[in-house]
Parts: sequence; structure tokens; C-alpha cells
Amino acid sequence: MVSRTTVVIATRDRVDDLTRTLTRLRELDVPVVVVDNGSTDDTVARVRQHFDQVEVLALGRNEGALARNQGVRRATTPYVAFSDDDSWWAPGALPCAEELFDRHPRLGLIAARTIVEPDGRLDPVCDEMARSVLGRDDDLPGPSVLGFVCCGAVVRRSAFLQVGGFHPVLFWPGEERLFSWDMAAAGWACCYVDDVVAHHQPSSFRPPSAWRRRVEMRNELLTTWLRRPIGVVLGQTLALAGRAFGDRDAGPALAAALRRLPAAVRHRHTLPDDVERRVALVG
Repeated sequence: MVSRTTVVIATRDRVDDLTRTLTRLRELDVPVVVVDNGSTDDTVARVRQHFDQVEVLALGRNEGALARNQGVRRATTPYVAFSDDDSWWAPGALPCAEELFDRHPRLGLIAARTIVEPDGRLDPVCDEMARSVLGRDDDLPGPSVLGFVCCGAVVRRSAFLQVGGFHPVLFWPGEERLFSWDMAAAGWACCYVDDVVAHHQPSSFRPPSAWRRRVEMRNELLTTWLRRPIGVVLGQTLALAGRAFGDRDAGPALAAALRRLPAAVRHRHTLPDDVERRVALVG
């Protein structure tokens, strides 16, 4: 059976992890698009040499999460599954997702059960999604969520393109939350499905934890600026400024967010009231 799902992978300078992932995905017989974010190693050459069935899109620069947007536009299937260069999909996961999208026309995104390797343990975020305070609607195959982990997500391509994909102001990481809000605002549902399974073996080549913490705080504030009411915006901005006195990462995070404030203002529009109520409920 021909797969109706394309796997899109954004990668940068982690060719050994990527090679392991592509080897596993080759067993699934699905189309794969690798979007290279300006790697300085031999990622592009090695993938083209050893995985001739994989389409490689070499950007020549680092576009962060926007690289996935490029991959989705390149795909021709109705559904797209995201992998990172250190994650892959379990056998049967993508056909299961396709059937669920077929049966549930409002479903725009499936957040998968993600197994962390090599220990085979459940990613703790899956427990959170399974217990979502948003509950489960009768026309959906799992609990509704307003956030997910991208390396374990499958999207309806038309819905992804309708909302514009991942947002340019954020770059990376934490782009999933804003995307799920925009999906909800457009009438699409995101839900957690335990039967769709992804595997994630975190790469040993990762940015420093302090750097990641700062950009996560930056993007959390930027996400608020982009979509939430002004009272919430002011409250979260002041809260981060207050944290700067005792948290060495809070000040740089706020400064980095302020540098992107003009772009955030240009792209700002508030969520519909019903979506804002759900976002506030999630917290």
C-alpha cells in the first residue's frame, strides 16, 4: 500500500543521528524529506549517497523550525509526520494516523505516544497530554491538547498550510504551542492518541542547557505577546522582569524577547474568545 504520509525531518550537524533515523524509516517504506539547516558537516552528501530514496532540501542557512515549513510545502501527500534527526516512527504508526484523519474530519494534528530510548520509557509529557484538562470531544480519537512535541506529531497537510505552519518570530524551540493555538483558532483540533507511537533517542549533540532555557523563556513570552490579551502580556512580561533579579537566565531571555518585539507587534492578533479560555485553562 502506498503511504499517504510524508516524513519531514529538519536537521543540522547531526549526521550520525540522522543516519540511524533514516535507516529505521527506510523499513517503513514512506516518502521522506530531509531539510538541512545549513549543516557544516557532510550531512547533505552522506544522505544523498546512502539514502537515494530520500529527498534532500539543502537550505544553506539555519532557519530553525521554519525548515519544517519548507518540507511540508515540498510534500505531496495529504498527511505529514515530523521526525527529528534523533527520532523515528514505530511500524504501523503512520497507517494508524491516516485512518484516524480519514475518520475524523476536524482532526488537524495527532500528538503521538513517544517512547524515549534506549530505556524504552514513556516521555512524561505523554502522561500530561493523556490527562489533558481540555477533556475529549466525541468527534475526536483522543484528549484535546494545546501543545505537543514536534518529533512525535502527524499533521493534516492542508490544515498546516492554512495556518501558515511554524511562526517566523519564534525560530526555535517551543514553536509547537503557538502552532496549536493557531490551529484551534482556525477550527482544527489537536489531540493525543496513545495508539500512534514514535521513538526518540535524544542526541548527545545538544546545545548548552542554559542557552536552551533562555530561548525557551524568550519564546514563551513571545508566544504570549503574539496572541494573548494585553493584560496577560503585561503580567507575564513583568513576571519575567522580576525573575531577572534571582535568575541568571531570565534577564537575557527578556532582552532577547525585546529585540524581537517589533516583529511580534507586526504579527500580533488575539485568539478567539473560546480559544483564549481554553489556553487560560491549560495555564
